Amino acid sequence: MKIKSKILGHENALIQIEIGDTHYPKNQLTEENVDIKNDETEEIKSHHLITEGMALLDTQMHFSTPQTIEFEIDEESIVMNFICCNNVETQIDQLETEKFSRENTHNIFYTTNFKATFKIPAFEDLNYFSIILSKASYYTIINEDWELHKKFSNNILLKKPSYLTSKYLPFTPAIQWVIHEIKNCNRKGPLKKMYIEAKIKELLIHQLEAIISIPVQKEQMDQDDYNKLMHAKQILDQDFVHAPTLTELSRLISLNEFKLKKGFKACFSTTVKSYIIKLRMEHAKELFQNSAITVSEAAYKCGYKDISHFSAAFKSFYGFSPQKFKINWDIVQFWITGFLLLN
Repeated sequence: MKIKSKILGHENALIQIEIGDTHYPKNQLTEENVDIKNDETEEIKSHHLITEGMALLDTQMHFSTPQTIEFEIDEESIVMNFICCNNVETQIDQLETEKFSRENTHNIFYTTNFKATFKIPAFEDLNYFSIILSKASYYTIINEDWELHKKFSNNILLKKPSYLTSKYLPFTPAIQWVIHEIKNCNRKGPLKKMYIEAKIKELLIHQLEAIISIPVQKEQMDQDDYNKLMHAKQILDQDFVHAPTLTELSRLISLNEFKLKKGFKACFSTTVKSYIIKLRMEHAKELFQNSAITVSEAAYKCGYKDISHFSAAFKSFYGFSPQKFKINWDIVQFWITGFLLLN
């Protein structure tokens, strides 16, 4: 399988990867980094994790003038796609696509020969996170359990390019957290390969869960209201530490409180309050991976003025106190460090 990407008008390829189709447990995981900066006109950073049957691409771009990027995969592939930017005009040869990308949305698609064109606007910070799998590797991950997605799997068997779901769906907190864990993994060698493969499978589970559990109410919701609820989620994602009250959030998105509460639960399968707590608790877990931080510092950084309220929320969410989590995390890190030194 050959994966290639280039900026139209540029001589050199931005991405050029060649991998086999079959996944073997003993295959090594290799890493590549692309770092391009031309004064203030363009900046590109792309990190790639590669093994047989799989390539993970994490790409950030910023241009001062509009650009067009061509992307190709020359064989059958399944792509777990995560879009973290708006306003990119997309054209894919074999697939009917939404004309412009929507920030923090995801989907899965299958193609037999992927060819796409992306028109990048000027002065937009762009981020694409994609996991490209050969058909054999995808079969291995889901154990050929076609009951998970009968229509999509049938299209794969018929070699008919298609999306898993007709529209890109908003990120769930679980998807955001797993992407964060993959991006910030600092393990090395075989441990990193095991970790990344486990996280890819976890990410696929969360994608399938998000699609399987789409509430009926969302399909029946007014598009304008749905866009406002997406905006509400985006506001919370961007600043959950100083999250607005329900009344303030209602005012910010121009939607009454009743529709906000009911619609948010329908779209995201959680309440506004529970979503804020989830984001704060996931941030707390991330903070505690730095052994130097205290519980009171973490509480403050997560938006809590009262440590006891923070500790109670943490214990309710994870099942144990933040103090106990810190102790256990330090023990795990000590064990991993010792293992790496011995090997």
